[in-house]
Amino acid sequence: MAFRIADRWFEFRRIDDDITLIWEPYVVPLIRCNIWHVRGRDRDLLIDTGLGMASLKAAARHLFEKKLTAVATHAHYDHVGGLHEFDDRVIHRAEAKRVADGSAASLYGSVRDDALLESIRAAGYDIPPELFTALPHDGYDPGSYSVLPAPVTRAVDEGDVIDIGDRRFEVLHLPGHSPGSIGLWEAGSGTLFSGDAIYDGPLLDELPDSDIALYISTMKRLRQLPVRVVHAGHDPSFGRERLQELCDAYLARRA
Repeated sequence: MAFRIADRWFEFRRIDDDITLIWEPYVVPLIRCNIWHVRGRDRDLLIDTGLGMASLKAAARHLFEKKLTAVATHAHYDHVGGLHEFDDRVIHRAEAKRVADGSAASLYGSVRDDALLESIRAAGYDIPPELFTALPHDGYDPGSYSVLPAPVTRAVDEGDVIDIGDRRFEVLHLPGHSPGSIGLWEAGSGTLFSGDAIYDGPLLDELPDSDIALYISTMKRLRQLPVRVVHAGHDPSFGRERLQELCDAYLARRA
């Protein structure tokens, strides 16, 4: 299959004075991660880094003017592909080894297993033959894709705080989708960056490192959180009413 060459690999949308959404438009929804940039007084925060097929650091240099802390909400390759580009790298300690090793992820490897492929389709995803619709530059070889090692500079646990000066985010351990899935919670503004713990799309709980029982506990916890807005790892942002609807739908499905 012949691919076009993308004019630019990343798109940007300013959400408010502090928050910018970055995404990879030529990647299919299954692995099209939301990348969140949050401006702080003393340093900035980057939440997830996409696939790493193109340099996020180079594409977003206009945003990365301050010192920057890059947080991975979990270690799936669509969220940590660009993590190695940044000096200050944070992830839950349950998944720190995985990013430090640079797991040998393939753009195809996570969907080649027939049973896994069927479970992803059953959850509601259409999986086309190719997981992208363009290439980041001329001569790019998708078969050469790998996640580069990104040893963490800070492994976090439940209750740890990431402080960027005028904003402080509490780490919530939200396992189920993966063992070390985390959210970043700012109680004062009611803002939650939820990663893949919850998003407004087909939730995946039958991946090789998923745990449905833990996911049920996470959903019960999230349902009680007094959020104003959830900025998730995929799909559009949403408010508390939609959060509760998503939690209720998952709990009913797994009752």
